[in-house]
Amino acid sequence: MSEKILVPELGESITEATVSKWLKSAGDSVEADEPIVELETDKVNLEVPSPVNGVLGKINASEGDVVEVGSTLGHINSGSNIQTSDISKNEDVKKKENNVIKIEVEKKTEPKEIKILSEEEDKDEFEHSHEQDSQSIDDDTLVLTNEVEEKIEVEHNLSPAVRKIVSEKKIDIQKVKGTGKDGRVLKGDLINLMGINPGPSERKIKYGQEERIKMTRLRQTIAKRLKQAQENAALLTTFNEVDMTNIVEMRKENQDDFLERYGIKLGFMSFFVKASVVALKSFPAVNAEIEGDEIVYKNYYNISFAVGTEKGLVVPVLRNADELSFADIEKNIKDLSDKAKDGKLTIEDLQGGTFTISNGGVYGSMLSTPILNLPQSGVLGMHNIVDRPIVVGGEIKIRPVMYLALSYDHRIIDGKDSVSFLKTIKENLEDPRRLFLNI
Repeated sequence: MSEKILVPELGESITEATVSKWLKSAGDSVEADEPIVELETDKVNLEVPSPVNGVLGKINASEGDVVEVGSTLGHINSGSNIQTSDISKNEDVKKKENNVIKIEVEKKTEPKEIKILSEEEDKDEFEHSHEQDSQSIDDDTLVLTNEVEEKIEVEHNLSPAVRKIVSEKKIDIQKVKGTGKDGRVLKGDLINLMGINPGPSERKIKYGQEERIKMTRLRQTIAKRLKQAQENAALLTTFNEVDMTNIVEMRKENQDDFLERYGIKLGFMSFFVKASVVALKSFPAVNAEIEGDEIVYKNYYNISFAVGTEKGLVVPVLRNADELSFADIEKNIKDLSDKAKDGKLTIEDLQGGTFTISNGGVYGSMLSTPILNLPQSGVLGMHNIVDRPIVVGGEIKIRPVMYLALSYDHRIIDGKDSVSFLKTIKENLEDPRRLFLNI
């Protein structure tokens, strides 16, 4: 008996997907509800489970094929009669999927004897090795981390200065041509290596001068939505700076107790989410969106936050953030971030956001102009925290400062509101007690 593997419902407005990866091969035994194929949509990846126990038979869609909701991906042969003909029909598919064969070749390098330099011949080397006692490596074994990570035995044959350079720069001494007596390697030989052209990059060697890779559906969607934001919204960005001293001190003073009580660390994001909710309640236009010729004001606060993954940027949603405690916010952010990095986000995790926070500071960004996450009308950009000189009470102090950026749709948000919105966030972050007292 044969059961079809069908493309499931993918969510609102999503009608097709791309076959990302077959997790099982034709002929493999599978159990009911065991994931057998991974699909990629323009929003998330999802795994399709086996409908029954059996053996994976005919595969109808290869990796990279675009499939529609309800179409047949393949078949599961259940019961005792296994259709071996189905398996043979998929040999071509399997060959295409496995057309790259990795061959591991064991490489061995025979130790090369290098004679000991005499004291006179290497006098200059010893004069410049004042740190020989603390910096020299084991006299019996020189561990090289070259391509095959082998250990080459040496017998007191390198001067301390040469040993120091070899150890620090991880140089394969076997590949160095010595210019000293009887081919001995001198310090100058190692220094001369610095002037050698390193040659093409590994990527160029592997893929050639140029390489072409088809954009994933997620990357195509990211590109389309960002371009739509530029074309359809009247984008403008305003900036401010925030003194993070009080938040830094509050986290430091309460981190251990917070972790012990709630089982999660107190991060910066919970402060920014709380401050954003306060500002959104005061300036409802920033939490609104344009729909046709109407402005839709959202009286709930679903905060989207950007998460970078290997496949691209995704923006999961922290729902009803105004009803969450600091601990709840931190836990939900961690759960959603982990799901994003593992490719486990659902369609529901990405829908319904009303305002976005993007933290470029985790990558070292000093300042940026974040782009809107349509149909939302505002996005807050966080950046790195840097000690900067600022004036406090008429005196110059060194304080941890973060630059903030608010990009907004000028069609419904006026300059006065945008500046005041960002100023409200700044005030609540600089005096975080306000967030606990709801003032």
